[in-house]
Amino acid sequence: MSTPLQVLGASFNDVTRRLGLYTTTSRPQLLPSHNQRQSFTGFEDILTSYLPPAQIREIKRAYFYAEQAHYGQARRTGEPYVTHPLAVATVLATMHMDHESIMAALLHDVIEDTGVTKEDIRTQFGEEVADLVDGVSKLTQVDFDSAEQKQAENFQKMTLAMARDIRVILVKLADRLHNMRTLGALKPEAKKRIAKETLDIYAPIATRLGMNEVRIEFEDLGLRTLYPMRARRLEAAREAARGRRKQLIEHVNEQLEQALSSEGIEGLVIGREKHLYSIYSKMREKRKSFSDIMDIFAFRIICDDVDACYRTLGIVHSLYKPVPGEFKDYIAIPKANGYQSLHTVLKGMHGVPIEIQIRT
Repeated sequence: MSTPLQVLGASFNDVTRRLGLYTTTSRPQLLPSHNQRQSFTGFEDILTSYLPPAQIREIKRAYFYAEQAHYGQARRTGEPYVTHPLAVATVLATMHMDHESIMAALLHDVIEDTGVTKEDIRTQFGEEVADLVDGVSKLTQVDFDSAEQKQAENFQKMTLAMARDIRVILVKLADRLHNMRTLGALKPEAKKRIAKETLDIYAPIATRLGMNEVRIEFEDLGLRTLYPMRARRLEAAREAARGRRKQLIEHVNEQLEQALSSEGIEGLVIGREKHLYSIYSKMREKRKSFSDIMDIFAFRIICDDVDACYRTLGIVHSLYKPVPGEFKDYIAIPKANGYQSLHTVLKGMHGVPIEIQIRT
């Protein structure tokens, strides 16, 4: 039931260990220029929390190299261009990625946007970083004629890149995430094109990799860009409903935890609030009102193995009455994207529907 990321580890926190990091020769520390120093300081604070000093020095050297390569270039916001690769690298640093991935993030646009070549990067930073940067550059240069071709071939391109080195995909996703966060300076048609591409291509890829937080941000940013009025109305309605839901979610969460514990199952129970795009999608697909969607309390239960998943299913079905026709076994029959989980809907207190996902 492992996603590609779970091959590297259950979370990003141990990716560095799984990738087998090594330390390169130490070089003199080169500091960033003054106008980016505040952002760089926060970035450096994250790095020092999990990387050794020698690797941080290499990352600083890559930053300085990118700053010089992009000298004189600016984003549409008017900021120096290097603020973008720094932001992309910061996304990866918060995921505790290895130092070579972070160096590649800092350098990811130099081949495409400056006179720097792959050979230059190889000479300065080694084969590993050069291959990562080149891989991201090739993904960026892909262009297609139709939406159907774009989606299909982009998935194929991403999959091939993943087979060589999954870190290419992670840098590209972080790149797209920062671009989505900073769409404000673009023309409306460009914003909508990028948002639609993100929903059609990048959000599903994040799903395949088990990167739920990234996928949720892609989807919510996409919704806010494509349908700003609808997004604002949904956000206001969700905020109004939040206070009424909190106490009930906590009560159900406690009941589920106690039931699992009494049966000797170590399951992590997470009561979750539906994000905007999920609410919007379900309202459209099921033709339901906002109040119908928000009356569904959603919980995720993480188990140690498949056997525990099915045992947990039996426990929750004995605790609450299952809603007929709402059980889905995506462990026995995974979704096309590889997703595996047990889905069920139960009737809780006062007949309130409770949606539960059980997975490893």
